[in-house]
Amino acid sequence: MPRPKIDRLLLVLIPIILPLLLLFSPAYAEIKTFVEEYIYQASEADSKISSRVIALEQVKRLLLEKLGTYLESETEVKNFQLTKDQIVILTAGIVRAEIIEEKWDGKTYFLKSKMVVDPENVYTSIDKLRQDRQKTKELEETRKKADEALREVKRLKKELEIPKAGRTERDQYKGAVNRLSATDWFDKGYALTTAGKYQEAVVAYARAIELDPKYAWAYYGRGHAYGRLGDPREAFKDFNRAIELDPKYLLAYLYRGAAYGKLGDYDQEIRDYDNAIELDPKYAVAYFFRALAYYHLGDPQAFTDFDRAIELNPKYAEAYYNRGLAYGHLGDHLQAIKDLKTAAKLGYTPAQDYLNSKGISW
Repeated sequence: MPRPKIDRLLLVLIPIILPLLLLFSPAYAEIKTFVEEYIYQASEADSKISSRVIALEQVKRLLLEKLGTYLESETEVKNFQLTKDQIVILTAGIVRAEIIEEKWDGKTYFLKSKMVVDPENVYTSIDKLRQDRQKTKELEETRKKADEALREVKRLKKELEIPKAGRTERDQYKGAVNRLSATDWFDKGYALTTAGKYQEAVVAYARAIELDPKYAWAYYGRGHAYGRLGDPREAFKDFNRAIELDPKYLLAYLYRGAAYGKLGDYDQEIRDYDNAIELDPKYAVAYFFRALAYYHLGDPQAFTDFDRAIELNPKYAEAYYNRGLAYGHLGDHLQAIKDLKTAAKLGYTPAQDYLNSKGISW
């Protein structure tokens, strides 16, 4: 009898942020719009491009701060017990800033920008992100990288005001501006990936890499987007480069393993999951990915990893769902239905659809 199909996240490289289940009809969802303006005073060292990069970073920070203040006051987000800074970091990977108006007169750069937000979508996305320690870490590191670049821009700007400043300082200033711009393009790529716009995400990540060729997270992000577009070979190249730049990049190992699996190299796939687990023995997602790989190979070790993933994250709906399918294949229908019901109660649509199709209440 053929083995039933399993939702193999590792093979299709599904995005960390899943399609969201709204609590009520989208027609009645309250959309929020936040608007901010910023004027950057250019120095002699600035060009139109550098002035725009700095102004864009500043107006984006103002918008995220305003959005963070709003979300912090909402009951749903209060229940997450996050600090305002944590909220700001997470929303940077969910919501994009849109430019409304910009002007450059050679001395000042004016930017007016907005963020349009569906609060229900943002609540659900924040909840999903905060439960994924590696994705949260990635966004925290991106914020840190942007902070460092902005501090460097300000420091070098002051140095360039000194008469003795020369070409070296100007080159350093340009490099800091490029690194700052790269983090903005990374944020765009991340938000586009979250929104399922993978081709646009590839372009955004490519721009980040062009500005900062040693930006490991941008290579990983582009690789992830390539995977979603069904191009595991290009994904594989980018994951390799990310790991070369950062040998401890857990997510790059995890999704390179997925690319190996898509290409049929299951031994290397599992080795990469082993690497990911070695880097973080308490990361539930890595055990889940390895469980799916073992299941594909018919290895009973799959159940050990499914169990470990659920032990580490008792709300891991996808793990319950796939473990349920595995139990069903073995003929243990009682345990299969139990796991599927748990996944359904946790909001996992495939489990809900399956049980509904069989007339089983959950």
